[in-house]
Amino acid sequence: MDLYFGEGMLSGMNNLDMSVNIAGVKWKNPITTASGTFSVRESGAFYDLSELGALTTKGVSYEEWEGTATPRIAETYGGMLNSIGLQNKGVGPFIEEELPLLKKYDTPIIVNVVGKTIEEYCRVVERLSETDIDMLELNISCPNIKEGGISFGTEPKMAFSLVEKVRKITKKALIVKLSPNVTDITEIARSVEAAGADCLSLINTLLGMRIDVAKRKAVLANRVGGLSGPAIKPVALRMVYEVRRAVNLPIIGMGGIMTGEDAVEFLMAGADAISVGTASLIDPTAPLRIKNELREFMLEYNYKSIKEIELLEE
Repeated sequence: MDLYFGEGMLSGMNNLDMSVNIAGVKWKNPITTASGTFSVRESGAFYDLSELGALTTKGVSYEEWEGTATPRIAETYGGMLNSIGLQNKGVGPFIEEELPLLKKYDTPIIVNVVGKTIEEYCRVVERLSETDIDMLELNISCPNIKEGGISFGTEPKMAFSLVEKVRKITKKALIVKLSPNVTDITEIARSVEAAGADCLSLINTLLGMRIDVAKRKAVLANRVGGLSGPAIKPVALRMVYEVRRAVNLPIIGMGGIMTGEDAVEFLMAGADAISVGTASLIDPTAPLRIKNELREFMLEYNYKSIKEIELLEE
């Protein structure tokens, strides 16, 4: 199909500024990939990754993590459950094998960091700080094995302690990924802001489960898993809206974003950038499609820049 762009539309496209500045790092546009749903090899086979604002890797630990037993994934109404267990080869192989591939693209690199103790997080961050990645994203939904498996992201003092320790050992822009499995997410947001975070990303997955009634057993081997996809979008929007009014840090919004209109909702709720996750598992080109749909929205409503997409009125 031949596309025709009138002179006015072409002029509008040329004047469009989709760039954003996230914690001192300039992105060409506000779209990145959600940790665990992106692979430089597989995703890069479908589109030019340089088209995105940033590339966020899956979780990287200090040593290899094997992940959980199978089955690890289950479909559910409006989304999916996963209990992968953050399987990865560790920071050494990541630096040697994955980072050179990521550096081929003209796009900022965000590395998601995981650990089971503060010491593990710090060791990963020390190694990554020696590289030329652009940003770090701390996944604080991991269980702290020294505290009986309590998630770092569900207790304000624990979250503060982790971020404070990591902040002291790196000058990289530090994103903290917040868990929604808390009573008040703004309390955690304020804690990590006070500890030195440069940016927040939210939300991580909600805890959920499915039961096979014929077999009388949980569908996932781990029984519970993280719920993602369109079903969690209203919760994610509400939490971004609340956190925007509680802290002054930039926010990367995520949770059920499937279309450009979904992305706009997050921007209007208070997000500064957008992370696309589950949509990529259905359509590998989803991040690029959503970026293009966001651009179309801006042209239709005469927005010249992302900054002009204003917050909701109080």
